[in-house]
Amino acid sequence: MLAILHPDTPLDSDSYRQTMSFLEQLPGVAIKVHEVKGATQRLTEIYLLGDTKSLDKDEIEALPAVERVIRISDDYRILGRHRDDQRQSGFTYNGVEFNQNNLNVFAGLCAVDTQEHVEIMMRALKEQGQHCTRMGAYKPRTNPYSFQGHGKSCLPWVFETAGKHDIRVVAMEITHESHIEEIDECLEKLGRPTGVMLQVGTRNTQNFELLKAIGRQKTYPVLLKRGFGITLNESLNAAEYLASEGNANVVFCLRGMKSDAGQPHRNMVDFAHVPTVKRLTRMPVCIDPSHSVGSRDKAPDGIPDVMHATAQGVVAGANMVLVDFHPRPEKALVDGPQALLMDELPAYLEDVSQCHQLWKKRQELYRNTGEVRAK
Repeated sequence: MLAILHPDTPLDSDSYRQTMSFLEQLPGVAIKVHEVKGATQRLTEIYLLGDTKSLDKDEIEALPAVERVIRISDDYRILGRHRDDQRQSGFTYNGVEFNQNNLNVFAGLCAVDTQEHVEIMMRALKEQGQHCTRMGAYKPRTNPYSFQGHGKSCLPWVFETAGKHDIRVVAMEITHESHIEEIDECLEKLGRPTGVMLQVGTRNTQNFELLKAIGRQKTYPVLLKRGFGITLNESLNAAEYLASEGNANVVFCLRGMKSDAGQPHRNMVDFAHVPTVKRLTRMPVCIDPSHSVGSRDKAPDGIPDVMHATAQGVVAGANMVLVDFHPRPEKALVDGPQALLMDELPAYLEDVSQCHQLWKKRQELYRNTGEVRAK
């Protein structure tokens, strides 16, 4: 059971104390408090865990600080939608909003290689009015002899360059709990010129100790990639690990499923699950067309497969796009063959914008159809 308090309820108010005093005395019920900070208000959600079937919903809704009560299912207790469309979805971080209705593009380097390439990439993004990017400092690789990323040594110049070009959020994969501390210490030393979204790669989707460590910190939001060899339900439960530890600012990323059935693409594109994840959870949904497709090959219409895959996900309602670009793909240390070219960036961003507008028109079309049927 979930008790949602009135927005911006002070935690030192009499109504809050009276409400908590009542809930804490419920037999066989444990209480977990989560705060959801939106762009304009703060919501407090109180989860009642245990034998809640016998609890009187009306009695709890009558408590002075409670706005409404929702009975929740076992799956995705914190991140789940639970058939309640009034619950807030998404969050705001470092001036950038992430929710199930808007769209942010994170174009950038899969792996940071040189300062020159980082400068070129971020300058191009600024010229296009973009405030987000992807920059890989820590790279888990299948081959132990492959480039593993520059690690903490590149963080200062990546973050300084981001601040110079007004890049407010950098998506950066981490593979160990110590990387959180390295990122935090570097940002603090530099005066926090930018923000970081911690990325959990597909290989670590079921690294539960790492998920718990990331979930315990509330400074940085999280981008969780779907595991490439597990079910959607298992990946969504991995996201719940993060939220259950206290960090519910999670974006769920679809990046293709590992399957020979996807050939000649690198993975089987799974962007049909965009609306499914939005129906089951309150998480914004990201797509990663670069790792799904895995090449710059073009269709006979002259449009790269990566752009076609992006369009499929955005028209289906994706809220974030994680995509590889590189000034010199032939010099890239990781995934160069799939990185798009810098002169393709303006067209790519315009394509994404048009697809997002089409999704809005599709929403309106079906909303109007439903209203006519209701009459």
